[in-house]
Formats: sequence, structure tokens, C-alpha cells
Amino acid sequence: MSTELIQQDILSAQSMAQRRAVAKAITLLESTRADHRQQADELLTALLPHAGKSFRLGISGVPGVGKSTFIEALGLHLIEKDHRVAVLAVDPSSSISGGSILGDKTRMERLSMHEKAFIRPSPSSGNLGGVASHTREAMLVCEAAGYDIVIVETVGVGQSEIAVAGMTDMFVLMQLPNAGDDLQAIKKGVMELADVVVINKADIDPDAATRAQAQITSSLRIFENHGRDPHDASTQRDATQRVMQLSALKGTGVAQFWQTVSQLHAHQQSRGQTQQRREQQAVNWMWERIEAGLKQRFDAHPAVKQQLPSLKAQVLAGKVPASVAARQLLDALSHPQGASV
Repeated sequence: MSTELIQQDILSAQSMAQRRAVAKAITLLESTRADHRQQADELLTALLPHAGKSFRLGISGVPGVGKSTFIEALGLHLIEKDHRVAVLAVDPSSSISGGSILGDKTRMERLSMHEKAFIRPSPSSGNLGGVASHTREAMLVCEAAGYDIVIVETVGVGQSEIAVAGMTDMFVLMQLPNAGDDLQAIKKGVMELADVVVINKADIDPDAATRAQAQITSSLRIFENHGRDPHDASTQRDATQRVMQLSALKGTGVAQFWQTVSQLHAHQQSRGQTQQRREQQAVNWMWERIEAGLKQRFDAHPAVKQQLPSLKAQVLAGKVPASVAARQLLDALSHPQGASV
């Protein structure tokens, strides 16, 4: 199928043809072939005027916290409210095949069968941010297709996992009921970036969930007051409203979660914070792709390929400092014959 036909089907009224076109477009984006990359760039440019109108929600949390169950319950709730929901679920990659391991689509069976939902599991391919390298582009495709809620579910949680906060309008961190007891293990950077913290599976141990909610709320207040002007009301956020309990399996608390998120999003929009956030994210995205592209060109450069084995061996043998070897390899980029500088 040509990119023109894919574009037409994506922009058409919601149908099975549109869903197939969205899937084909994302597959094209994920391809490493140069001709596919050129086609993908043309398609993205054509779709860009039709994108950017959705609400982008990032969801992260430790494995086993119930992210997929929560997203399915939330997605079905949003569809009842006449929304169209796209879920970009980033799975860990298999070291053998490079494909997705967890298979989130199979764990959201009811949501995946709904005509107003689109679920795309993508392998992270070792990307440190916990998100696939082309997740931002896939997000634009879904927006152009008219999905007004785009949810990005990420792999695990950790220092590098904060990448999801750099591509969404709101970042939700999910915790288990006993998270309060292990609060010191939670990365401060992730907690600071979280717009909302959800304590899932609260029905299993209500007392533990309540303790966790109190301790996380207290921690968020400390994080947010650090370095802030206490007299500047624009920098203040109510930590009490941003930490909540729910049970995704039973469906309790999901409606209240969406109400809280909607109110917070409306507040951010009224202050122009959402637009500012997206503008900064777009610039950051450009630099990320530049860095990735430079790395690819560096690896493929003939002069680098010629000198790399020898310099690597000398670094391993302790004969050349790593910094010196790096500079020589960078200098080789401007010397096609690989001559040393």
C-alpha cells in the first residue's frame, strides 16, 4: 500500500480500513530501511496538521502493579464517555527475536476488540527511556486518525523511565499498597515528575494502601516545596488530590481517577502549561533524533570502522585513554581515508 493510500485511510471515518492503515503506518515508522524511513517522513509531514488534538497520558509503574488491567478499565470507561482511545504499550524486547515479550494486547482482550480502541504493543528494542524510539511518531499517527485519548504504557520504572513524561501531557505513576513502606526505594526524579500517583490493588490491603497514600502524599509535598517560592501560588499543587487509591480489577476508583485527571488537565490548559510543555517536548524530540542520527552515521562511517578495532583494543589494553580514543574516532569523521590527526 502506498503512503498516499495509507494517509487517506488514516484520515477517513473510523473503520476497519482506518485501523489497518494506522497499524501499517506504525510498522513503517519502526522500519530501519532507508526507503521506508523516507516514506515515513513524508507520511508524518502530511499527517502533522491533523495531529496534536488529543490528550496524551503516560502511565508507568513497576512490573506487576497492574498497568494493563488499569488501562483496560480506564479505556472502557472513556469509550462509554464517547472517547476514542489509542494505547501504545511498550514491551521489553526479546534478546533472541527482538520482539515484544509481554504482549499487552492479549492482556487487554475486551478493550482490543472494541471498535473505538486501538492497541499497539511495540518492542522497546533496548531503548533506555522505557519507550520505543518511534513512540512519539506513532502518537501523531493515532491523533491524526481521530483518537482523542492516547495512552503510553511503559516498561517498568526507574531513572531512565522518566522519558514518558517528556512526551505526554500528564504522567501517572502507579504503586502497590506496600509502596509506602519501601518509599526510600522510589526514585526521587520519577516521583517529582509524576502528576498523579495511583495506588492500585487497594482492595487487597486497605490499611497498607491508606498508609502508602499518606506517606507518598507527604513525600510529594516535600519534593514540591524544595526550591519553590512558598508565596508563588502558580507553583503550588495539591498533593492530597494527586494521590489516590483504586482497584483496576474491580473497577472501583477509575471514574474518580479520570475526574481528577480531567480537572488537573483543564487547570494546566487554562494556564497555558500544556502548550508550553508540548513546545518544549517537540524541541527535545528534535534533538533526540539528531543525536540518534549522528550515532548511526558515526557507526556507519568508513573511517570510524577502519580505526575502531585498533583503538578499542588499545583502550582495553590500557595503552590509550578512552577519552583520547573517542576524540580520534570523532576526528576520523572529517578524514575519509581514516588518517590519524
